Amino acid sequence: MLLPLPEGSWWDWTVLRYDGSRLTLAAGHDLTYHHGLEVVFTDTLYMRCPTDFMDPAFREPTPRERAEITRLVGDEPGVLVAFEADGGGTEPVSCLIAADGWAIRQGRFSRRGSADVR
Repeated sequence: MLLPLPEGSWWDWTVLRYDGSRLTLAAGHDLTYHHGLEVVFTDTLYMRCPTDFMDPAFREPTPRERAEITRLVGDEPGVLVAFEADGGGTEPVSCLIAADGWAIRQGRFSRRGSADVR
């Protein structure tokens, strides 16, 4: 699945929160003080990605990735997101997130955790 991201400068990404079920990724052009995008995955079944990454290239999951997730979680999830990203190493990292649902929130979110959505 390709995430339908709104237009914007979404090159810096971080795992903002993960409680074992709900995964929130934050994105922006500079995450020091605030971010402008949150991708929230609900009932997260599987996550393979660094906690901080840059320039993700979202793509359709491969048949091999789909088979891997089906084997690990027992069924194909409602949402399966695949992407390559700069995780700070010498090679791009292949990332995969499986969940039951997702939502995209756009606004101005403080890095202190309070939202100032406009």
